[in-house]
Amino acid sequence: MIKTQNPPSHQDTIAGQSVYSPSVLALYDWWVLGISNQWIWKCPTRHLLDHFNRHVSANHLDIGVGTGYFLDHVQFPSTKPRLTLVDLNPTCLQVAAKRVARYKPASYRLDILQPLTIDAPSLESISLNYVLHCLPGTLQTKAIIFDHLKTVLTPGGVIFGSTLLHDCDQPHWIAERLMKTYNAKKIFSNEEDHEEGLRTILTTRFAKVSIERKGYAALFSASNPLDNYTSLT
Repeated sequence: MIKTQNPPSHQDTIAGQSVYSPSVLALYDWWVLGISNQWIWKCPTRHLLDHFNRHVSANHLDIGVGTGYFLDHVQFPSTKPRLTLVDLNPTCLQVAAKRVARYKPASYRLDILQPLTIDAPSLESISLNYVLHCLPGTLQTKAIIFDHLKTVLTPGGVIFGSTLLHDCDQPHWIAERLMKTYNAKKIFSNEEDHEEGLRTILTTRFAKVSIERKGYAALFSASNPLDNYTSLT
């Protein structure tokens, strides 16, 4: 059962997730996690899975669930993890929940740009894989999601994930052209997303921050939320 908590706050938010229809999701693992990550974004999926394994807990929230690939392959520290799924796209939620049905996940359809209200205890880990570059606006406006997530994170918990940035040490024309096309279609909204901006929105909110670059991807983690910070939104 999918619980719906709030409607989308922006039309571009809808555009960023509406592309993931059943037919697109059927090809997602092959195209995005196989072809695109390996050959276009220069961040093979194994790096994202390794990153996931390093930070996931037995009380976990996954945002932007896709097909549920990472939740299906990750090594949880418990055979019976408490798993919560959040996405705005009901098809993604259905596909991912079915794929990891063995964990009996709770599913919520909501817009993470709005305050987060889920019926679950404080979480020890929260993942956002390939979410930020699909949200509308700049990194400074997208940063509000971390303010929302801090409210449901345990004091020792960690927020981690990955995002595709517009800058790369070794850019190539195929990636640049594909990224431009995705931005024009509003599948991506990352034309102003750069590593410096990502680091800034994290370090103003968390005491411990790590960012690792793999091609166009930035693999990040953040923990120990700061009680007082200068909001950039």
